Amino acid sequence: MKNYLLTPGPTPVPPEALESMARPIIHHRTPQFQEILKEVEDNLKYVFQTTNPVLIFSSSGTGAMEGAVTSLLSPGDKAIVVRGGKFGERWGELCAAYGIEFIPVDVEWGKSVSPQEIKKILEAEGSRLKAVYVTLCETSTGVTTDIEALAKITKSSEAVLVVDAISALGAVPLKTDEWGIDVVVSGSQKGLMIPPGLAFVSLSEKAWKLAEESTLPKYYFNFKAYKKSIEKNDTPYTPAVNLIMALREVLKLIRKEGIDNLINRHRKNSKAVRDAVKALGLELFAPQAYSEAVTAVMVPEGVDGGKLVKTMRDKYGVAIAGGQSQLKGKIFRIATMGYITEDDLKKGFEVLEIVLAELGYKFEKSAGVKALERGLAS
Repeated sequence: MKNYLLTPGPTPVPPEALESMARPIIHHRTPQFQEILKEVEDNLKYVFQTTNPVLIFSSSGTGAMEGAVTSLLSPGDKAIVVRGGKFGERWGELCAAYGIEFIPVDVEWGKSVSPQEIKKILEAEGSRLKAVYVTLCETSTGVTTDIEALAKITKSSEAVLVVDAISALGAVPLKTDEWGIDVVVSGSQKGLMIPPGLAFVSLSEKAWKLAEESTLPKYYFNFKAYKKSIEKNDTPYTPAVNLIMALREVLKLIRKEGIDNLINRHRKNSKAVRDAVKALGLELFAPQAYSEAVTAVMVPEGVDGGKLVKTMRDKYGVAIAGGQSQLKGKIFRIATMGYITEDDLKKGFEVLEIVLAELGYKFEKSAGVKALERGLAS
């Protein structure tokens, strides 16, 4: 049975990247690897849409998130944390772990934060606020945050805007320098189409000034050490060599397609998925602030959400994601990011219809598949 991966990370890996990881490994302290690292760095800047260095870590995205706390802040600093899902909550957990006082902005799951709410807090709190932590695409809910609007607000404050773009980079519009985003964090296993194990951070000049002053404890995720190394086309510690080789191939594919075409492809595919969901009579969990990377769908009444996900995966070989925390069993999530193709989505909806019918849900046969095909052909 062929397996299809429609989860919001890990996502499918292109053959070019798989093949590159199967080649004999090379030593990382060599001119040959430094040349590869420079190519990867230049192409990461293209994807991040920044002229600033992009730091590369051998870790999951959470490691880079932790660094975005420890390498930016000092004891006594204060932050704003937008908590609108599982990964927004993680920002708060990281701040708490290092004794950073933060103002939580709790947003109903399925909705997006109001930029004006952040503006009011910044104006009221003044210079003690050093950072605003927010999530571009909240993977747990399928919600996208208006980062451009938030950047306009933080630009005139002393606080830096720190954006978790782990599931958004390469799928959701993100113009780092043009919008004035200070820190962007991402990971390798979603829109960047390679296995988990690499994380990335870009920082603006404003953010680097804060990093120079930071006194929180740090070692492995010390941004200054990585910046010093990347300027020499090197890494401070042993990198995940074969993952970087795979990333090199993926970034070539992205360059060839073009960043605007890439974003437009995700926009088209995600709209086709939403159209297909509606054609089946299903309800979107985030109908107003939806994401181009992942679509969250309400489990219909009378259907066991856990059984839906498990049956699609174990019986038919199509992996989608269920809900997390309070949404467990209440939603399912279908990704459109990275190397997820139109054929993958068609197979996914064919199986979704089969399993929904097996679980007793009534709908017009093939309605979802036909709507998806119309959307993909548009």
